[in-house]
Amino acid sequence: MKVHIVTLGCSKNTVDSEVLAGQLHANQLELAATVEEADTLVINTCGFIDAAKEESIQAILEAAELKRQGSLQRLVVAGCLSERYGSDLREEIPEVDHVFGTEAYEQIIKALSPDLKYSLLGERILSTPQHYAYMKISEGCDHPCAFCAIPIMRGTHRSTAIPQLVAQAQSMVRQGVKELVLVAQDSTYYGMDTEGRRMLPDLLRALSDESGAAWIRLMYAYPAKFPTEILEVIRDRSNIATYLDMPLQHASTDVLRNMRRGITRRTTEELLDQIRNDVPGITLRSTFIVGYPSETEADVDELAEFVAAQQFDRLGVFQYSQEDDTYAYILGDPIPAEVKQERMQRIMEIQRDISLAKNQQKVGTVQRVLIEEIVDQEYRGRTEADAPEVDNDVYVRSESPLQPGTFVDVMIDDAAEFDLFGHTR
Repeated sequence: MKVHIVTLGCSKNTVDSEVLAGQLHANQLELAATVEEADTLVINTCGFIDAAKEESIQAILEAAELKRQGSLQRLVVAGCLSERYGSDLREEIPEVDHVFGTEAYEQIIKALSPDLKYSLLGERILSTPQHYAYMKISEGCDHPCAFCAIPIMRGTHRSTAIPQLVAQAQSMVRQGVKELVLVAQDSTYYGMDTEGRRMLPDLLRALSDESGAAWIRLMYAYPAKFPTEILEVIRDRSNIATYLDMPLQHASTDVLRNMRRGITRRTTEELLDQIRNDVPGITLRSTFIVGYPSETEADVDELAEFVAAQQFDRLGVFQYSQEDDTYAYILGDPIPAEVKQERMQRIMEIQRDISLAKNQQKVGTVQRVLIEEIVDQEYRGRTEADAPEVDNDVYVRSESPLQPGTFVDVMIDDAAEFDLFGHTR
């Protein structure tokens, strides 16, 4: 049996697929590099927002057509979408052989190979480029955000023990990983379920001291009750990136209250001030939602003013998606799609100007760059200020060959809105 895994959605899904691949390999099931080479396809779906659900459904329908044509023998659907809508998928797409929810590694293997030889031992086959890897430090979420279905799909918060994470990190570094990207539904809640306190500072220190990674990057930090003790760790540890991803979702206190975020604009601004004071030069990334049912034009004006004032280094905007069984579902989805699009574009236009100005300030400076790949006879890389897949790129000219996964010093010659350009010294 040759199995190919299609991964949709976020970096947490990437980790799940890599763990599944490791388990398949440990149980002597062959991994196929492409769909064309496979007789069995596993689709790890996303069900977070409408666009992600549509992408997942389209992928399943395309795979079902391949099965009807005889190109595939088995079709397995897993992940967030099937966790929520498994019965619908079974009923509406009969070509699907098996439907599983999230983290159903052992069930999938048993369905494909009833003679299970190895239980879950932590094997994992990385699908990212060799020089970076995502590390999921916890699963699930305990927050009651009105718009979010993650607790429905992923369950309550569950932290992975520090020794286990350190061992994972060491294993990946031995495989050539230079950068560990820490992900979770809420990374700042780490440890509350097991120790009754926020243990993210302890985890960061342990990974800094024991992993051997060159960069450790923190993503998905929840702003309410933010553990400010991590700021000293970020500031003082050279291998922890001076970078923080903190999805704020909105700036209007009225909208934040309706979203059940547990924080106000004033408290948010005080937190941002403390972060910048405690970690000088930190890169701040955030994401926002526009088009929430209670959002007014005045709320959008407030969000625009907030984004302009805060000058985030990196920023993304999503349009609100009405999700079944969430607290906000009863509010409906009254804001038209075209209005959501206009609001998203308005915020991103502000951020585009901010990003260009910040990039132009780097012209004439030397930046340490992690080389990612060769693109059109030059090299594409990232600085410490840039997370993989979501942030800026640096395009590098070099007279001598550069290897992906290596660090080089780059003189920045030019800047665009979301890219830097330079040459090796």
